[in-house]
Amino acid sequence: MSLAWLGAGIAIGFGVLGAGLGIGIAGSKVAEATGRNPDAANAIRTNGIIIVVFAESLGIFSFVIAFLLQGKAL
Repeated sequence: MSLAWLGAGIAIGFGVLGAGLGIGIAGSKVAEATGRNPDAANAIRTNGIIIVVFAESLGIFSFVIAFLLQGKAL
């Protein structure tokens, strides 16, 4: 067993943890902002979707890094 497998697991774990926390915090703040100012719901929703996309891209990037590390382990 190589340390690359351990690195792949850590990359996936921390990457998805960070992305999940980012999406959760952003989602709660978008819901809070929409509740405070319902007239600006469309603008808030658009900005919230952009924030979630950036946070999700970090999770996808961690999967790519993990797959590259697994390829080195074989």
